Amino acid sequence: MTRLTTTTAGGQADAEAPDPAAAPPRPPAARRRAAAKRRRNEENVRKWEIWLPLGLYLLFTLIPFYWMLLYAFRPNGTTGLAPWPLTLDHLRHVWTDVGFGTYFANSVKVGVISMVATSFVALAGGYGLARYDFRGRKTFMLAMLCTQFIPGALMLVPLFEIFKKLELVNSLWSVIVAETVFQLPLSLILISGFIRNVPMELEEAAWVDGASRLRGFLVTVLPLLRPGLIAVSSFAFIHSWNHFLFALMFLSDQEKYTVPVGLSYTIGESGSDLGSLAAGGVVAALPVIVIFALIQRYLVKGLSAGAVKG
Repeated sequence: MTRLTTTTAGGQADAEAPDPAAAPPRPPAARRRAAAKRRRNEENVRKWEIWLPLGLYLLFTLIPFYWMLLYAFRPNGTTGLAPWPLTLDHLRHVWTDVGFGTYFANSVKVGVISMVATSFVALAGGYGLARYDFRGRKTFMLAMLCTQFIPGALMLVPLFEIFKKLELVNSLWSVIVAETVFQLPLSLILISGFIRNVPMELEEAAWVDGASRLRGFLVTVLPLLRPGLIAVSSFAFIHSWNHFLFALMFLSDQEKYTVPVGLSYTIGESGSDLGSLAAGGVVAALPVIVIFALIQRYLVKGLSAGAVKG
């Protein structure tokens, strides 16, 4: 900008004159549009930083599942990367000939009974830990937590001796009892945390209205525990469904095998029949996928609720 000064009759200089070649100042609307454009560019960069690693991880995770589905629904002798022409012969073979229908029923029985027993006992014990202050409560909870560091394989021999004396060996009840006992400590701690997050004043209000402690719990506390209870129950069922060691050691009759044990014997029996092996994997994975798809929102809400207070 150049200074153009002229002297008036009074001897005073005129104000500076603007340079005609200089760019005019940007109006406020244009500045706002430019700032919004910069923010959008920054947001797009952040999205790529998030979605690219997640996409790679998802691709790495889904490729084995797609390969399993490919072999399960692709006819033998074909080499295409798409399961076409589609066939259900492998599923029909493992369900009827190999016996996966029986294995599936056994796994459902073990998973459902273990889930119900674990949830009921954990609910009762968790309420006592959350609402009653007794001597040794913290020590008891610490002992429950420390049991999670003990591998289940270390307890196989004593459990086998106990079940042998109780005449439960080669019975599904041995697997149910073992699964329930080993899942109780963590479930107990989680349920206790969920109950602590429910204000005690709700139960006290129910007592003032004439409700007993049990009715007050059922009316005021239990409905608020739904996300946490669903999370604990789902983990109990999925752990029982996928657990291999207890069923392998305590069951010797093939008609009492669960899905993981039956799948392990299919590997040796079918040899190079990858179609039957993949079909068995589909049968084993399908219930878990369906359960997680149905309760995923309850899992996040329940686990976050139980993690607030210890």
